[in-house]
Amino acid sequence: MADIKNLKGVSESDKKLIEDAEALLGPEPTSMGFVKNLFWGNLREGLAFPYPDQEARESAECDQLLARLDDYLRTEHPATLIDQDQEIPRWVIDRLFELGVLGMTIPKEFGGLGLGITSYNRVLERIGASCGSTAVLVSAHQSIGCKAIMLFGNDAQKQLWLPRLAKDRLSAFCLSEPNVGCDAGGQETRCEKSEDGEYYVINGEKKWATSGAISSVFTVMAKQTVVDRKTGKQTEKVTALVCSPGMEGLDIFQKNRSKCGIRGTWQARIRFTNVRVPKFNLLSEEGRGLNVALTCLNYGRCTLSAGMLGGARRVRDQATKWAQTRYQFQRPLSDFELVKKRIARMAALDYAMDAVLYMTTGMLDRHDEDIMVETAICKVFCSEMGWQVVNDGMQIMGGESYMTENEVERIFRDSRINLIVEGANEAMQSFIWAYGGKKLLESMLTVQGAVGWDGDESLGRNLSRMMKNGLNPAVFRSAFPLGLELFLGVRRRAPHINAISPQLREQADRLCATVREFSHQYKLACKRYREAMINRGAVQARLADSAIWIHAWACTLSKLDSDLRHGGEGLEFERDRSAALHFFDLAECGVHMNFRELYENPDDTMLAAAAAAMTHNDTLPNNQFIIPERSPVARGTGRSPRPEGVKQFPGDAPAREGMVKSG
Repeated sequence: MADIKNLKGVSESDKKLIEDAEALLGPEPTSMGFVKNLFWGNLREGLAFPYPDQEARESAECDQLLARLDDYLRTEHPATLIDQDQEIPRWVIDRLFELGVLGMTIPKEFGGLGLGITSYNRVLERIGASCGSTAVLVSAHQSIGCKAIMLFGNDAQKQLWLPRLAKDRLSAFCLSEPNVGCDAGGQETRCEKSEDGEYYVINGEKKWATSGAISSVFTVMAKQTVVDRKTGKQTEKVTALVCSPGMEGLDIFQKNRSKCGIRGTWQARIRFTNVRVPKFNLLSEEGRGLNVALTCLNYGRCTLSAGMLGGARRVRDQATKWAQTRYQFQRPLSDFELVKKRIARMAALDYAMDAVLYMTTGMLDRHDEDIMVETAICKVFCSEMGWQVVNDGMQIMGGESYMTENEVERIFRDSRINLIVEGANEAMQSFIWAYGGKKLLESMLTVQGAVGWDGDESLGRNLSRMMKNGLNPAVFRSAFPLGLELFLGVRRRAPHINAISPQLREQADRLCATVREFSHQYKLACKRYREAMINRGAVQARLADSAIWIHAWACTLSKLDSDLRHGGEGLEFERDRSAALHFFDLAECGVHMNFRELYENPDDTMLAAAAAAMTHNDTLPNNQFIIPERSPVARGTGRSPRPEGVKQFPGDAPAREGMVKSG
């Protein structure tokens, strides 16, 4: 199979970027997941139809937990005070432990409830409807904090740490740094083995560690020099280590910073100075830290989506109620078509978000092998569409929605961060394009190398190679249909969904036709841009967004099919059925808009305008602006943020005792 890095015209820096990404992601799974198949024009029906169901016993256990949680959230939980005071009180954390919420995914043998991923996200959705800050605290503890120990800890580590993490101690995940955001592989914090081999010595700094200042256990990512088992050469890899605030040299020098939304959560800054971590605390293996991080992020991206769904649903219902009871011009707002447009969109997007989220958790619960693209899509779709729903609700409610006493204002602020964290959506778009279509692109490059024209070769060498390979039956079977499609526009046959309710046959066939056209447009874009595609983020985003719409369409179709088969009836079902049908139209329009913009777009003027804006910006003095603290080109030249009137959260000294003994 051809290698993307070997495309002619690919710069050395781009080759290095691709190499780093491949090392970060690890080997391809043996079978392609649902979304990767979409790029090929296939629809693996068995992965999405029928819609995943929860096992009855676990569903009943989750229902009981939700009933207890709902009573607490309605009668005790101080959501507004948490937001205004910028802190989640310890008694709230204790109540969540008491309810079982903060240990719900930890196995029963370690004192948790042992619930699956779908149940966990149902709980996060309910919390998100009441308090975004609390949803983030719960998610940080279980999705990425103790999840690393649950998935990668050995028996002794689990026995030591999990019982307390299920009962009364929080955990944190230390990945981000002053110079590391989406570039997870660019860790500057380092760890090296001590001379006696009994410890790892960490030096560096971590940033944005949610709950770091109130946690007893941290999973810390650090760069380490290790020996590659295959080559025998030294290389730089990331290692995952478990630390505690009681370790000598570990300084939580800032507990938190005041922020726009999720104000009750605390994000710590932590400095490591020759911190000696016992070798017992190594998670997985040396150099496997990014595998730990990326696996945990699969879960975090779902719970982020669940919290967003809960908030969006609350806004949908509140804004719709407002539209029906708020009168202007002697008529309710809901009489006006542009308000109806927003009401319909809120209903459609909420139903689709639900469909995408619980399709993804179903895949995780059944341990599907290839789900990294699906979890990325879940995060992007739910954060973008949830933000759209909340924005629609704000607009419908007008000035009232902007008042602090109104929960919609808080949900609005809490929602914005979801487009940034767990992988900024722009980075996720490039990832979905690259990782989703990687195998197809490599297959196309293989055909190109076998029978395509190479401008660097002579006429004779080109003809000789093309004739030799063209007579190879295996090459011909791949090259002939690809050539027909790329040069004559002959599409491959559309996929077909067999197990679908008769009422939804039209929508299913439209989906399948769109899958075929998506694959065709992806191939044409790769042919048109060739190696330039690596840096054409706007083009990548159009293809990625098309994949996102199509995947969401398939999830929503499967969910509605399941609702119909379960005998859905009543006003709530009719709302959801109508919402789903509207979403199919929204998705189809969204995909077609992206296809059109592959040919008619403002990219040329966009690039020129961006260049001109940046050139002018270079004339503005840095000392008037906030500059990244570790900028490689302007470090120390910007102005400091003004702290006056902003609540400060300085660190404590000395650090509290933790759960992990130091050297």
